[in-house]
Amino acid sequence: QVQLVESGGGLVQAGGSLRLSCAASGRTFSSCAMGWFRQAPGKEREFVATISWSGSSTYYAESVKGRFTISRDNAKNTVYLQMNSLKPEDTAVYYCAGRPSTYYGGTNPGVYDYWGQGTQVTVSS
Repeated sequence: QVQLVESGGGLVQAGGSLRLSCAASGRTFSSCAMGWFRQAPGKEREFVATISWSGSSTYYAESVKGRFTISRDNAKNTVYLQMNSLKPEDTAVYYCAGRPSTYYGGTNPGVYDYWGQGTQVTVSS
């Protein structure tokens, strides 16, 4: 079992940056593929980025490619999402998610077993 706790959200102006962190408990973190998802009010949860358990493979949604970077530190049981050039449409609650015993997580939120409580990101224009 893995428990996930996100942090780092907040209010930022358009064009600014934020770094989200997701701290994981449990010994199986290094064998989990990890992902970031987001959900804006009135919208479905959508994929943002995913990273393989080794950190060597990443994949991004087209809407964030070139602006966001996902990374992980298995020694610290933490996954990060560096968000640059933020836009008002990036406003959402951001969730990290884990898929155990899987090299690559994918874009479907339904295949992830572990979820954090979410952290709010608000980008003002």
